Amino acid sequence: MPESHSPFVPTERTRVKRLPERGKYDRETVYAILDAALVCHVGYNIDGRPYVTPTACWREGTHLYWHGSSASRMLRTQSHGIPVCVTVTHIDGLVLARSAFHHSINYRSVMAFGNAEFIEDADYKLAALRGFVERVVPGRWGTLRAVTPQELKATSVLRLNLEEVSAKVRVGPPKDDAEDYALPIWAGVVPITTAVHQPEPDPKLSAHDLVPPDVTTIRLGR
Repeated sequence: MPESHSPFVPTERTRVKRLPERGKYDRETVYAILDAALVCHVGYNIDGRPYVTPTACWREGTHLYWHGSSASRMLRTQSHGIPVCVTVTHIDGLVLARSAFHHSINYRSVMAFGNAEFIEDADYKLAALRGFVERVVPGRWGTLRAVTPQELKATSVLRLNLEEVSAKVRVGPPKDDAEDYALPIWAGVVPITTAVHQPEPDPKLSAHDLVPPDVTTIRLGR
């Protein structure tokens, strides 16, 4: 089976040990969770101190990308190829059980380990940033003014090879103790979703500037 389609091989760090039935190692599940995310959390170590930074992210192929200011201490540190741990989480519902102990949350999450790779080639960096914009708002890049050399220099792009990765997912109703199902207590799931609302125009737009179709049709992945 080609590497790009084969499941991720669980490691000591990625194997789900508590509630192992929730662990997922197939690429379809992992990629779907990553592709539905706009933000990831990057954990790393600077001078013996732990940090976790939220940042915009996007996936292309077998790599997860993120970007930020070239002046960012976080990105400058990661550009040296330090080990990172990247996580993504989606909350899908509150699981209300018949006991406090069995309350839970329906969620989809991914955890990935590896060394951050700094993108130095200007053309590659520009292509990656275009991929990010097009992923969020398809068709938007072609309507924008060109990126200036100064802007490109001021922006850092890093990527992580998705190799040591696993997902953890909880779905479904509460799982109560057998004797509690007879209790007269409401139980179930309260769904939670992320929604895109009506665009809010910049007050400095001209009166004749209409909301373009690429903005009105934005849809977040699930």
